[in-house]
Amino acid sequence: MSILNQLRAMTVVVADTGEVASVKRLKPVDCTTNPSLVLAALADPASEELIAREIEAGKAAGLSAEKMVATLTVATGAELTRLVPGRVSTEVDANLSFDTDASVARAREIIADYDRRGIAKDRILIKLASTWEGIRAAEILQGEGIDCNLTLLFSMAQAVACADAGAFLISPFVGRITDWYKKAEGVDSYLPDEDPGVKSVRRIYDYYKSNGIGTVVMGASFRNTDQIKALAGCDNLTISPKLLDALDAETGDLPRVLSPEAASGVAPVTMDEASFRWEMNADAMATEKLAEGIRNFDADHKKLIDLVAQR
Repeated sequence: MSILNQLRAMTVVVADTGEVASVKRLKPVDCTTNPSLVLAALADPASEELIAREIEAGKAAGLSAEKMVATLTVATGAELTRLVPGRVSTEVDANLSFDTDASVARAREIIADYDRRGIAKDRILIKLASTWEGIRAAEILQGEGIDCNLTLLFSMAQAVACADAGAFLISPFVGRITDWYKKAEGVDSYLPDEDPGVKSVRRIYDYYKSNGIGTVVMGASFRNTDQIKALAGCDNLTISPKLLDALDAETGDLPRVLSPEAASGVAPVTMDEASFRWEMNADAMATEKLAEGIRNFDADHKKLIDLVAQR
């Protein structure tokens, strides 16, 4: 049996792509998207008919390029809901990451647009950056029955705050953490058990399972298959098509690494705003990677607007 099939027996496998052709081929349970992935989907020939249709409809309705990007993003997500049995994540604009009220309003617009397309909110996850303001927006949305995926998560402080807010799912990043530590420590690689990104997700998973927290832990941002195998048994893992293919081509035994039964019993901690901001300030990696991630998503969002404007 392939490593991928063994992984699927213990973990929900999510495709880290918005490309229709890849999703059809890989058949994941869920799909996760962000502006970078939607930008890649624009170059996907399988999406061309949908893109052209949405742009023409936007022109007819007199929408700005920015509004067309918003509807195009939902249209792409709607197409993906027809290909996967589970959820499709759709991201709130990165430039709203520090505005709770605006993030909530944008999330409601996204859900309303999906509803107009006949897609219920229980098929969608609203993606928000794990800033203090984004986490507060998730708390409000969860109270309205709108499930959220808190992304760009690099620290225990963020994970604890997300759990306290009742977030449906978190996406703790692996590869970006590893990238930062490789540069900071001047090393080329880590053994899987010593990988800082792997250790971060394991710690978060242990905290959640030790305290009966129902929030789904979905490891994200992988650089290689060893990182994925080192988190076998995590609730969910979102994996790029390239690494999914590599796992599918590999055989051998895949031992389960994470399970609720093996939780250490670590005690819960209190995380108010002051504690959150202090802990983030003390964690250079988490602060830098969160800011960088928001900037990069915003840059790709602006590229999307420019591409749609040209069309």
